[in-house]
Amino acid sequence: MAITLINKNDKKEIEITENTTVEDILKQEEIPIETVVAKLNGVTVTEDEIVNDNDELEIIKVIYGG
Repeated sequence: MAITLINKNDKKEIEITENTTVEDILKQEEIPIETVVAKLNGVTVTEDEIVNDNDELEIIKVIYGG
């Protein structure tokens, strides 16, 4: 199984196993969960969302400030 991971201008195919979550992928890619929002197939999701074969996961960095 594989998904497309989009992180800034970087777009790549990564292999996943069944029942892989967004959190699993973020950990695998060494992306801190607290600093990003994930969009799965164009819909904002939480880190416990299951990712399926051929999905597209976009990682959006959150900017904090005041």
